[in-house]
Amino acid sequence: MRALGIISFEDNTVSIDGLDEFRPVAAIGMMGRYRVIDFVLSNMTNSGIDNVQVYCKEKPRNLFEHLRDGSDYNINSKRGNLRILYGEREFPAPVYNTDVANFMLNMQYIEGTNVPYVLVAPSYFVYSYDFNDMLKEHERTKADVSVLYMNTNQGRTRYLGCDSLEVNKGHRVTVIRRNMGRYQRAKISMEAYLMRKDLFISLVKEAYETSALYWFKDILRDKVDSLLVQGVPVGGYIACLNSLPEYYRANMELLDPANVRKLFKKDRPVYTQTRDSSPTAYKGEGKAVNSILANGSVIEGTVINSQIGRNVHIGKGAVVRNSIILTSAEVGPNVTLDHAVVDKYAIVKTVKELTGTEELPVYVKRRDRI
Repeated sequence: MRALGIISFEDNTVSIDGLDEFRPVAAIGMMGRYRVIDFVLSNMTNSGIDNVQVYCKEKPRNLFEHLRDGSDYNINSKRGNLRILYGEREFPAPVYNTDVANFMLNMQYIEGTNVPYVLVAPSYFVYSYDFNDMLKEHERTKADVSVLYMNTNQGRTRYLGCDSLEVNKGHRVTVIRRNMGRYQRAKISMEAYLMRKDLFISLVKEAYETSALYWFKDILRDKVDSLLVQGVPVGGYIACLNSLPEYYRANMELLDPANVRKLFKKDRPVYTQTRDSSPTAYKGEGKAVNSILANGSVIEGTVINSQIGRNVHIGKGAVVRNSIILTSAEVGPNVTLDHAVVDKYAIVKTVKELTGTEELPVYVKRRDRI
């Protein structure tokens, strides 16, 4: 697919409270061994896009360490390229740090690519998709801009803050508005846009001239009447990780084998940085039920309906239920966790019980000792 892939960062409506204090949303762990960005980046490389730019709002170190030179994602270093880009200047306030501002600061790298199309997609939507199907629809309909969207009957409780689309019978987008939870049934934009490179550059420059606070989706909202914006529906498993409850819910949903099969396809693997480590060890009464556990962990207690990252230690007599434990965390002996998210290198030992809910999971911050 002859397109420049751009993975954009989240706007100010996206906040995975606690977790995004220490790294960009794109670098947050998923399912024990993956990072959030792995899914959209794998979609791009599986679609034949080997020239990818990853934009980072702040704290780029985690992305540099995880993505490296792109070889883990099947990007050929001789003919392909993976760049991690960010605004290399200080903004007067965080609100000015928009995707449009960063595109302008790095415009030379966009203009210098020898491809006819640009595909822009954010990292915080998790799904499996072949973007070549989007290109076929884009060319068939002769659209100016094509946008992926999903149908949902949970518009009042989920995908809040995302863009909601109105489309006619021919799938032309007629209205773009923010989903404020007014309607149960909604067509949620996945914010993945395909267009000619020259049009993309023109829209970015117009957005920049219109307002210093404009995001790319703002200029598309302005142009929906004058451009042919074509909606492309997507099925299968789709999650939008725009809050801590949604991040928690997605990880719990992916304990269901049916959802896993929809997300992980044999012909579209999900790539990530690989690490060699020993298998998880179960000691004494240690056991796990309906859970996903990464390598290198030691389980001496009980794990139920949970996601366990690499090199995690669950102590003797501990019970971890409906929880997410990230890399190198420790749960001490006889501790009970339910609906908790424990960040990397944290130790839960003195406090013997933490209980949250699906809508308000308990968060233990990175390197905390409690």
